Amino acid sequence: MYSKILILRFPNTVVREPVVCNLAKNFDLTFTILNAEIFPRKEGKMVLELSGSKSNFKQGVKYLKEHNVDVQNAGRDVEQDQSKCTHCGACTAVCPTHALFVQRPEMNVVFNRQKCSVCELCVAACPPHAMSVKPSKQAFF
Repeated sequence: MYSKILILRFPNTVVREPVVCNLAKNFDLTFTILNAEIFPRKEGKMVLELSGSKSNFKQGVKYLKEHNVDVQNAGRDVEQDQSKCTHCGACTAVCPTHALFVQRPEMNVVFNRQKCSVCELCVAACPPHAMSVKPSKQAFF
């Protein structure tokens, strides 16, 4: 089983098409939507974990690109700038995977990159802007 977390950006011409459903139907891939912002007649963004055989995965990504979907490897490129972090814990309240948590008794915010799904909720929630997301564009297919 091959699995990757991907960031998909849909142009406004594709957002109403069942592109992601076709990944499951036509390429025998499973997906878990981790975050999505898709509006009719506007660009859309989706973070999902895509799983299946490596060959089907490659064919599915090729299909997405053929439909003008920008596909990026989410990787583990979320960063926490310790010099900016005030350890307020606001990011921990919105983190769906618990990659950010408060370590007790020190009360420090700790970031576990292994659990991060790159949903970007922490970036918006962080008052001092200590969290940043830099999706990896390295080749992985």
